[in-house]
Amino acid sequence: MTDAPADGFRRLAPQTGTAFLLPRGARLTVVDPTGEQVADVFAVMADDRREWFSSGRTIDYANSTTVTTGSLLYSNRSRVMAVVEEDTCGHHDLLLTPCSQQTFDLLYPDLDGAEHPSCFANLAGAMAGYDVPPDTISTTLNVFMNVWTERDGTLHIDPPTSVAGDRLVLRAEADLVVGLTACSAEKSNNGVCKPIDYRVTPAGG
Repeated sequence: MTDAPADGFRRLAPQTGTAFLLPRGARLTVVDPTGEQVADVFAVMADDRREWFSSGRTIDYANSTTVTTGSLLYSNRSRVMAVVEEDTCGHHDLLLTPCSQQTFDLLYPDLDGAEHPSCFANLAGAMAGYDVPPDTISTTLNVFMNVWTERDGTLHIDPPTSVAGDRLVLRAEADLVVGLTACSAEKSNNGVCKPIDYRVTPAGG
């Protein structure tokens, strides 16, 4: 296990998740403390759980699948939910859904159907405390995930390029309920699931 997180940060143990309120103007800092670890981020509007983060609209309006400093994250109703204030890694994914038990059943045949921790289950469990229905949780912002596409459309998931201390900082542009995980899929994290550190800084802080 790595050293304890810096002051003001909390640590998500490997293959776990959490949820919290992120008021407008507040900042969420997501840090990879060890390197090569993905964090799934999902959000809904605090005043209406039927409005949630849309990777599709985020891609459409930027005309890009890249998320980095200055990127805007949009809702399914085309409202800006958050802006990326800082990005020290440069590789994040908007294409893939959070891993689920079905992910492991279909794509990890070596597990032979055994129960496995998943980002979807961790998000659903944590966000249930804020009355977010599981069916609302769609494609996430997969922070530090290294996904690329060949010309024929084939997707590749390579080890994250993040090194220890890399961070992504989001500033909320509306009152949000946010779910965050330390990704549970070994293949997304170069074979070993590791912790994620995070901090919520109040507006003006």
